[in-house]
Amino acid sequence: MTGTGQKGEPKPRLHVPLVLIGLMGAGKTSVGRRLAQMLDVGFVDSDAEIVTAANMTIPEIFEQFGEGYFREGEQRVLGRLLTEGPRVVATGGGAFMSPDNRKAIAGAGLSVWLRADTDTLFERVRNKPGRPLLDVDDPKAVLDRLQAERGPVYALADVIVDSSPGIAHSDMAQAIIAGLRDHQARHPERRIFAV
Repeated sequence: MTGTGQKGEPKPRLHVPLVLIGLMGAGKTSVGRRLAQMLDVGFVDSDAEIVTAANMTIPEIFEQFGEGYFREGEQRVLGRLLTEGPRVVATGGGAFMSPDNRKAIAGAGLSVWLRADTDTLFERVRNKPGRPLLDVDDPKAVLDRLQAERGPVYALADVIVDSSPGIAHSDMAQAIIAGLRDHQARHPERRIFAV
């Protein structure tokens, strides 16, 4: 890989998969694409891979087979993606809640929580279709509940970066890279960037 990072630093060469976690609307896909560009690696969205594998939309999977079936497929897809080398992987909001998924991520790569408050998330997702968990009378209440339930588990991530209203995708990606460098400095045994 060639080129330079911010302020003339050599561009980091990713050594492991980076797995972006967080609630819907946190920016995992949009920021993940930008981060992958900056790191010169591929990007993949695990939900898109599930849709391709099932040949059904996520709402169709939920409706016809239920959330449990979806989670089983999610685990299989994520396990496969973690074996395919350094890349940025955006996951669905519930993926990190599975202890098996957390173990697989920790064994193969690093987790990055894109943390955002509920109001920010709701503004980003309230008019976007295709989110079965929000297809209810009070979607904001569902987001509040998910934030309370999932936040403590998301906090187990290797790196946490805040996603605030109006922040540019490139700034978020730079913040993730800075967080990864800091994590590597504190945990030199975890090889994130190749030398």
